Amino acid sequence: MDRHPASAGSRAELGRLLQAVLTSRGQANAVFDILAVLQSEDPEEIQEGVRTCSRLFGTLLEREELFVGSLPHEDTVLAGSQGATHKYKVWMRHRYHSCCNRLEELLTHPSFQVKTCVFHTAVSLCGVIQLALKTWNLQPQFWAPYLLRVLSCLVWCLRNCMTREQLDGAGPKDTYEVCAAGRSETPGEAPVGKSLPLPPHTLQVVGGLLTPEDDYSLLISQFCEYLEYDDIRYHTMQVATSIVARATSQQPEVPLTFWNNAFILLSAVNLPLKEHDLTNFYVKHTQTSDKWKVVHLKEHRKAFQDMWLGFLQHKLPLSLYKKVLVAMHDSILPHLAQPTLMIDFLTSACDVGGAISLLALNGLFILIHKHNLEYPDFYQKLYGLLDPSIFHVKYRARFFHLADLFLSSSHLPAYLVAAFAKRLARLALTAPPEALLMVLPFICNLLRRHPACRVMVHRPQGPELDADPYDPTEKDPARSHALESCLWELQTLQQHYHPEVSRAASVINQVLSVPEVSIAPLLELTAYEIFEQDLKKKAPGSVPLEFIPTKGLLGRQDDLCTQLFTLS
Repeated sequence: MDRHPASAGSRAELGRLLQAVLTSRGQANAVFDILAVLQSEDPEEIQEGVRTCSRLFGTLLEREELFVGSLPHEDTVLAGSQGATHKYKVWMRHRYHSCCNRLEELLTHPSFQVKTCVFHTAVSLCGVIQLALKTWNLQPQFWAPYLLRVLSCLVWCLRNCMTREQLDGAGPKDTYEVCAAGRSETPGEAPVGKSLPLPPHTLQVVGGLLTPEDDYSLLISQFCEYLEYDDIRYHTMQVATSIVARATSQQPEVPLTFWNNAFILLSAVNLPLKEHDLTNFYVKHTQTSDKWKVVHLKEHRKAFQDMWLGFLQHKLPLSLYKKVLVAMHDSILPHLAQPTLMIDFLTSACDVGGAISLLALNGLFILIHKHNLEYPDFYQKLYGLLDPSIFHVKYRARFFHLADLFLSSSHLPAYLVAAFAKRLARLALTAPPEALLMVLPFICNLLRRHPACRVMVHRPQGPELDADPYDPTEKDPARSHALESCLWELQTLQQHYHPEVSRAASVINQVLSVPEVSIAPLLELTAYEIFEQDLKKKAPGSVPLEFIPTKGLLGRQDDLCTQLFTLS
């Protein structure tokens, strides 16, 4: 018999071998020929071999022809006195492990097509879960470890995270175990009031996706398609928490690749907002039990919270800080069981500076506004972010959008609003025109919301400019004496070279209208757009070039040229 049928490109030969194994146990040795194809150098042959293995072991799982339980040593069983059927199941289970081991190696194959093929064909084995549930009456807690074990053959790369002895020895000996399921006091039932304790080998799936060696963003994106199922998502959150803790404890410095893989997976987890939305389970049940944690939204929230807190307690790369904080207010905080537990992370991020501090203030504002968090330094932190560079950074639009939100309350003290208005007016003296067209309406809106601050515009007996009481170096807005000053900067900007800026600064010369001016269309304004708008303006018919019209060829009558020269 040819031991390398696929090397000749014979798909039909692989089909014949598959049929031989499935029709007669006497032809079981043909499984070695199928597994040999996985050692090929040709990516096409490898993919064909993976598909054949999927059909083979998927059928054997459906037929219950794989040994169930803690797998004994192959030589011991073959030399024992057990029946032929028992020996066959143990022997074929060892072949299944050999296939899984090879698929683990293929995940690091240079060809992405091979990785994708391994992923999809291995996931196809999960279709036998429905049959397993009907046969062994398994509860939701038990199908997930089974699914993870099936998927582990394609994504487990962290061999240093666990030994083969752990893989084979940590599993239970109950009759419901297919490849390795969770432990329970009673087969087919979970401990009352408890969730299933996941054995170490269930970490392999997510652990492989969170490998520190390779960028698995594409493969993770395919795995995330299964996170729409509530049960898969619940167990994935538990496993991800354990994997992050394990990886950070074993390595003094975790590579950036691991953190990127972890963030991609964690950020793909989205929880429903109401418990009655927990209906999309991968394994369908005619009846559900309240004892199953997977059917309760509060348990999902706890798992979600543990996952993110375990991830954020480590020192992350600067780039990931920004990504996490961007998603914090709408994708993380609303789903936490206790959102106030994020206060330590957000306050630490506030001290970093720049865009990270701004994004952290957004999360803190939500905790203050919706969860009654007391953070007296909030507006002092925001005030400290106002510096000349704020008009030139790429997150300028987001900053002023959030600043407008933070200062929207009419219950803020007048001295605080006056400090922000004065600081922005002072910074406006050196700001570019595109920023001024947004900042000037921003300041006017502050004056509209807080009439007590309008005294800064109309102060006829105010001090001279060299005696301005405002202290621009003071970090505390309460001590800046802004309310005792005036907005002379706006009057200065009325002489700006750009006519639109001059017109915007002249608004304070009139009574401010009650409705505020929306700054949303001005947040993204650029110098290029201003230039384009100027080009589209219609020019007047004639452009005056002199204050006094010219008479004669040599100019005006009192011109020096007229006095020294004459035309004869």
